[in-house]
Amino acid sequence: MEIFNTNRTLFYYLFNEHVVEFNPIVYDPVIAESIEQYSDLFVDPQYAAFLSVEHPEDILDTLKNAAGDRNIRLIVVTDAEGILGIGDWGTQGVDISVGKLMIYTAAGIDPKTVLPVVIDAGTDREELLNNPFYLGNRHKRIRGKAYYDFIDQFVKEAEDLFPDLYLHWEDFGRSNAAVILNKYKDKISTFNDDIQGTGIITLAGIYGALDITGEKLTDQRYLCFGGGTAGAGIAHRVLLEMMEQGLTEEEAYSRFYMVDKQGLLFDDMDDLTPEQKPFARKRSEFENSEELTELSKAVKPTILIGTSTQPGTFTQEIVEDMCSFTERPIIFPLSNPTKLAEATAEDLIRWSDGKAFVATGIPAADVEYKGVCYQIGQANNALIYPGLGLGVMASKAKLLTDKMIGAAAHSLSGLVDSGKPGAPVLPPVSRLTEFSIYVANAVAKTAQEEGLAQVDGDMEKAVQDIKWYPNY
Repeated sequence: MEIFNTNRTLFYYLFNEHVVEFNPIVYDPVIAESIEQYSDLFVDPQYAAFLSVEHPEDILDTLKNAAGDRNIRLIVVTDAEGILGIGDWGTQGVDISVGKLMIYTAAGIDPKTVLPVVIDAGTDREELLNNPFYLGNRHKRIRGKAYYDFIDQFVKEAEDLFPDLYLHWEDFGRSNAAVILNKYKDKISTFNDDIQGTGIITLAGIYGALDITGEKLTDQRYLCFGGGTAGAGIAHRVLLEMMEQGLTEEEAYSRFYMVDKQGLLFDDMDDLTPEQKPFARKRSEFENSEELTELSKAVKPTILIGTSTQPGTFTQEIVEDMCSFTERPIIFPLSNPTKLAEATAEDLIRWSDGKAFVATGIPAADVEYKGVCYQIGQANNALIYPGLGLGVMASKAKLLTDKMIGAAAHSLSGLVDSGKPGAPVLPPVSRLTEFSIYVANAVAKTAQEEGLAQVDGDMEKAVQDIKWYPNY
C-alpha cells in the first residue's frame, strides 16, 4: 500500500508482472483482514469519497473533492453491509472498493478515471460502535425511505457530474442489493458484482465443464446451497441462460432447488426475499428434504453450488451419491475465505475419484490424484468484471444488458483447454490481463449489435484505444 499511495505506475507494473501473487493480497482473501482492521491501521484514504447518509447535501462537494480535475469513468460504491464471508463492516468496507478498482486497473482501466466510494449508513456491528478508533457514524444502520432517497440523490449527482460513468455496486446487504440494481439497471450503465458478477463467472465455469463433457446446460439439475445475494444471483443468471437456450420460464425454474438457512425454500414461507421466491418449491413435492444429504438424494442434482459460508457441508456421502447418477458432477464450493468453504478441492477430487469438475471461491493448489494433475479453477469475479467494465467503457454503452453479460460468460469459457486431462473449468488468474481483452471485445461488440454503443466503428480498436498500460 505504501507503493500504491506513492507511485501508481510502479504499483500496477508490479501487479501485472506478478498477478498470481498480488491478487490474493489486494483482494480475496487478505482484503477481509484489511477491512476488519481498517480504522485501527488507518494511514491514507486513497482518494476515496466518504458519503454520510446524514448529510445528503454534501454528496456533490464530496464527489468533486475526491475526483479533483480527473474525468471519472468508473465508480465502485459500497455500503459494506454484506461483505461476502464477513458481513457488516460499516465505513471500513471502503477497502473493498479500493481493492476492486485495483483489479480493474490491472486489467487495463486507467487509474486516473476511477473512484472508490463508501456510503456510511451506520453499522449494526457492535464491536465497531464500541471501538474508539472507528471512523464511521456511530449508530445502527439507517434503512427505508431516508436510505433510498440518499441512494437516489447519489446516483443523480454522480451521473450529472460524470456523464460517461459506469457504476459498480459492491457488497450491499441482501435486503437492498437487488432492489437497487433493479431500480437503475434499465436507466443507466450499472452493475452489481455480487448479483451479476458471481453469476457470470459461475456460468462460465459451468460452460467450461460442459465443453468437456459435451452435455447441454438445459439438461442439468441445479442445487443452490446458500440463497443470499450471491447464491440467488448465480441461480438467476444460469436460469436466464437456460431460457436463452430454449427452455420456457416454467421449465427452467423446475430444474432449480434452493437451500438457505431455513432448509429447502418452499413457497409457503413468509421470510423469503424477492430473489428467492421464484425458486421456492411446493411443499407437497418433498417429504423429508430439509437436510442437504437427503435433498441431494431426492433431486439428484448434476450441479451443486455453495455460497452458504457453512464449512464442511459438501460431504463425502453427497459427492459419492452425485457420482452415482451423473458421470461428471459439477461441484463449486464458492464460499470464502478459505475457512468457510463448503469443501476442499482435494477432498472433492478424491471423493469423486477424479470425476467432479471443481471450482473454488479462493485460490486452490493443484491436486495430484492417480497420476493426473487436476488444476482447480477459481470462480473469482476478478476473472470477469474487469473485462466487462472495459467493454462497457470502451463502447460507452448506455446500459449493461443480459446479452452483454451472456457474451462475457461465453468468451471466458472459450479459453479453457477442454482436451487436457485435469484441465480447469476456468482460465487461471495469471492470464487476467490477456483474457480481460477477450471479455471486453465480446461485451463491446454485443453493445454495438444491440444499438447501445455510443462509439462507432471497430469495437476491438475501441477497446485497445481505452486500455491503459503502466508505463511512464
